[in-house]
Amino acid sequence: MNIDFLKQEGFKTSICCPLCQRDLVMNWQRDNIPYFGEIMYVSARCQCSFRFADTMILSSKEPMRYEMPVENWEDLDARVIRSTSGTIRIPEMGVIIEPGSVSESYVTNIEGVLHRVRNVLITASRWVQGDEEKTSRSQELLCMLEEVIQGKRKITVIIEDPLGNSAIISKKAKSVKLSKEEAEKLNTGMIVFDVDKSELTNDVSDNVQPLGGD
Repeated sequence: MNIDFLKQEGFKTSICCPLCQRDLVMNWQRDNIPYFGEIMYVSARCQCSFRFADTMILSSKEPMRYEMPVENWEDLDARVIRSTSGTIRIPEMGVIIEPGSVSESYVTNIEGVLHRVRNVLITASRWVQGDEEKTSRSQELLCMLEEVIQGKRKITVIIEDPLGNSAIISKKAKSVKLSKEEAEKLNTGMIVFDVDKSELTNDVSDNVQPLGGD
C-alpha cells in the first residue's frame, strides 16, 4: 500500500456508504499529540444516519509495561498517561481494563484512574443485581478502592501498551520492555497502521473485568 497520502495534514476520500450505497466522504485529519505521537482522525457521516469515527496511530514506540506500588497518599498524585491501546491492571483487586473500539486516551493521575475504576464498578454492580455472590464481590471491591484512596490499603497499578504510548511518570514506577510475544497478546482497541507491513488491522474488543476473582 502506498502510504504517501498519510503524510498530508488533512484530506478527503470517497467510498460507498455500507448502509445506503450513497457516496460517502471520509475526512482524514493528521495530528501530533504529546505522549501519543502521530495520529490520524478518520470520520464520516452519511445522510442515512450512518456514522463512523476512529483513530489510526501512524507511529509507535517500544511495547512497554509500567508498574507502580501505590502505598500512600503521595503515590496517588503520580501522573498516568493512558493511550487508547493501554491495558490497566490492578492485580490485588482482580481488575483488568482492556482497550476497546470506544476507548479514550487521557492524562490523569493514579487517583483519577481509581475513580474511573470505581465508576466501572458502580455500573457493573447494577448489572449484577439479583446475583448475591457478584453483588457482594462488587461491594467488596468498592470498599477496597475507598481504602486505597484514603491511603489505608496498598495496591499495584500496571499499565501495558503494545504501542508504547502509555506510561506512569514517577520515581517509584518501574518500566520494562515487553517481549514480542507479550505485546502480541495485548489488545490495541483501535485501527493501527503498520508502516512496516503496510496493513490495516482493527481490534474491536472491549473487555472490562472489574468483578474477577482475587
